[in-house]
Amino acid sequence: MLRVVAREAAKRSRALQLQQQRFLNVHEYQGAQIMSEYGVNVPPGIPVFKADQVAGAAKKMADEAGEVVVKSQILAGGRGLGKFTNGLQGGVHICKADEAPGLASKMLGGTLVTKQTGPKGKPVNTLYIANKMKLKREMYFALLLDRKSAGPVMIGCSEGGTSIEDLAEKFPDKIVKIPIDIRTGITDEQAMQMVEGLKVQTDKKAAAEQIKGLYRLFVEKDCTMVEVNPLAETDKELVAADAKLGFDDNASFRQQDLFAMRDESQEDPREVAAAKYDLNYIGLDGSIGCMVNGAGLAMATMDIIKLRGGSPANFLDVGGNASEDQVVAAFKILTSDPQVKAILVNIFGGIMRCDVIASGIVNAAKQVGVKVGVKVPLIVRLEGTNVERGKEILRSSGMDLITASDLDDAAHKAVCSILPECDESSLKRKL
Repeated sequence: MLRVVAREAAKRSRALQLQQQRFLNVHEYQGAQIMSEYGVNVPPGIPVFKADQVAGAAKKMADEAGEVVVKSQILAGGRGLGKFTNGLQGGVHICKADEAPGLASKMLGGTLVTKQTGPKGKPVNTLYIANKMKLKREMYFALLLDRKSAGPVMIGCSEGGTSIEDLAEKFPDKIVKIPIDIRTGITDEQAMQMVEGLKVQTDKKAAAEQIKGLYRLFVEKDCTMVEVNPLAETDKELVAADAKLGFDDNASFRQQDLFAMRDESQEDPREVAAAKYDLNYIGLDGSIGCMVNGAGLAMATMDIIKLRGGSPANFLDVGGNASEDQVVAAFKILTSDPQVKAILVNIFGGIMRCDVIASGIVNAAKQVGVKVGVKVPLIVRLEGTNVERGKEILRSSGMDLITASDLDDAAHKAVCSILPECDESSLKRKL
């Protein structure tokens, strides 16, 4: 049993370490605009935000057969196989130009559910009306950061149109990986090596310039990822038919134009609010809200809640040096979440002082308009710097609290507080 718990804890910890990083993603039409600035060939297209813009855009983008591609713009993959909550199947459609307005009316303002969005889906506030291109073949290309080589790596495959995981499984011998020395940048030889690996049939020199343009974009825009899937070939040239671009949030100060493109409607509103106060927050599906200082302690708290039979509603690390305003913001996020049925505050005061946390809790309770505390059970475990002062602040606040002596006790009481069969009197302790 302990081995199973340990394995599950390790999986959750690794997942959190990945999810905790915030990277900017942009929509397909925005990515196309950015790539075109670097001379990368992209399909012609027009973004539309209102239904009355669709007819004009479709007329301009129609091919010789009078057809266009209508693409939902959400920050998730699997759009083509997705389904709208109104019943419309597919987030990407090829249709006659005169049919585009009617189709768009079912897509704009709707919610698209794909395998990557989860059951809640993502709102479709923008459509991309694109030219239907005649593609001879599809390939895969990506630029990523590689820990092994401590720099960028190019990955290519002469087969494309699906996920790299599927490609690697089906065509392992066709995967090409080329590490790049960040100090010297991409060389002509490396660009041509990738072109040969992709088995380009058109102008290879021009194709190499496309690869080099994508690398310049990767470096100059502080990208964490440039994934072109498919990188397609027409009769004349390579085209980045669809791409996913990710940007490092640490570079936001020098990429202000890019970060102005952030679409917060595609993000969890709780995570958006947390980011404004520099809080590490990840929304989960459980019912016990957690406020903890330190990522390791936060993950341990979540694991022991699970071990005690409960389920965490979030990962929330206020950090080792949070201000009272940050604590107030964190508490507001927890109390505004309707799925939270209990809140567990687990603070070890090393750098973070217990009295600051206590003041933040009390002030947050006042600001959310609760007379004596919060609307759900509040379990508090404080230990460390200024712990007695913190307990005094909570004791004199008039708040209805459940206190705990250690982490295991706190988790047990948090889980028990939301179970009807628990004896509530056994939960009460004096500070």
